[in-house]
Amino acid sequence: MTRIIDLRSDTVTLPTEEMRQAMLQCEVGDDVLGEDPTLNKLEAEAAELLGKEAALFVPSGTFGNQCALLTHTKSGDEVVLCEDCHIVQHEAGAAALLSRVQLRAIAPQNRKHLTLAEVLPRLRLGQDIHYPRTGLICLEQATATGNLYPIKDMREIYAFARDHGIPVHIDGARIFNAAVALGVEAAELAALSDSLSFCLSKGLCAPVGSLLVGTKDFIERARKNRKILGGGMRQAGFLAAAGSVSLNTMRHRLHEDHDNARLLTELLTRFDGVSSSRETQINMVFVNINAKCDEAELLHRLREAGILTYAPEGGEWRFVTHHGITEGDIRQTVSVIGNVLAGQREIK
Repeated sequence: MTRIIDLRSDTVTLPTEEMRQAMLQCEVGDDVLGEDPTLNKLEAEAAELLGKEAALFVPSGTFGNQCALLTHTKSGDEVVLCEDCHIVQHEAGAAALLSRVQLRAIAPQNRKHLTLAEVLPRLRLGQDIHYPRTGLICLEQATATGNLYPIKDMREIYAFARDHGIPVHIDGARIFNAAVALGVEAAELAALSDSLSFCLSKGLCAPVGSLLVGTKDFIERARKNRKILGGGMRQAGFLAAAGSVSLNTMRHRLHEDHDNARLLTELLTRFDGVSSSRETQINMVFVNINAKCDEAELLHRLREAGILTYAPEGGEWRFVTHHGITEGDIRQTVSVIGNVLAGQREIK
């Protein structure tokens, strides 16, 4: 059988054997009643690791973000955030439906992340009756486009927001990738927020789940909102057992994915007409392949070779490395792409 090399996303990771064994052997109870010891343990581990008072297990990253918005804001508030962020682009307009808030999306001048200078003019700091209240600022670390958010800019935004009573939420879906790449502990990044959500089911390989962290009061309110949103999962310790393995084991190997991503970028950009469209900082590779490339043919040939990736958007291809992707897989992918490009040059 052809080996499948799935570079679509780090959401396609499968639970490890250690996770499967932990799930099989764990003790469970009713989490809605607070009686699942395995889940209670996971939440305590997450809170300690991120330097927060408490944590809440939720089904997904979108759920974690939307639960945070619902808990921080009041109906009619305005949320300030980057126009390219996950909450704006990939959460199906949930903020309008669930929290009934207005998203004030900003296009960053550097095409990567927002600065305090860009956020300031969008904050509603006065009492003008024509304005909505700025209820929340949302940041991403790392960003949805694979960039690292400079700690300096995060710190400036958080300090100003704290001084003016505006909470800050971080979508930290890949917070441990960011921490590894920046050479800091994840708690140092989490400290620049009032709440943070992160995924267990991406590069950390757990089958399901995310965590939302913050103060005890915030998490108590978020727990009720999780119930309202239908996120009470009863004997969820089976999922939490895998999550504990993620936190204690899988985050320590993320540098391998970063190394493979850099290798993929280096090898692909050796081809004429292939350029890196964004700096490879974590496990996400973005490249442009010249306009003469038949995108449909390249996608077909990759799939024929057992290599899965999404179709490009606006000529930009994205490849995501993760657990289970080896250096050999990277070189195989590059070989297929190189052969296609060479063949198309010969035809033309």
